[in-house]
Amino acid sequence: MIVRIMGEGQYRLSEEVRERVNDLDNAVVAAVDSDDEDAFHAAFEELLELIRTEGQPVGAHDIASSDVIVPPADTSMAEAASDFTGEGLIPG
Repeated sequence: MIVRIMGEGQYRLSEEVRERVNDLDNAVVAAVDSDDEDAFHAAFEELLELIRTEGQPVGAHDIASSDVIVPPADTSMAEAASDFTGEGLIPG
């Protein structure tokens, strides 16, 4: 799976990392649903960090379409509310 963090780049995720990202994605959805801004920021920052550190960067010259587009790091909970609903960004 290839994930793009808007404004940063693309990362290729192994199946194991994808599952962990999905768990954090679900935590972000739960935080948005419960209107818990602290939990949202904690889970969203952890999700981004996991993608950055354990995903394999896709080279700038490699052409690959993204399977998932993650909002940028400075996304507010209000902005994220439209993205992190239902199953979230990563399908279960």
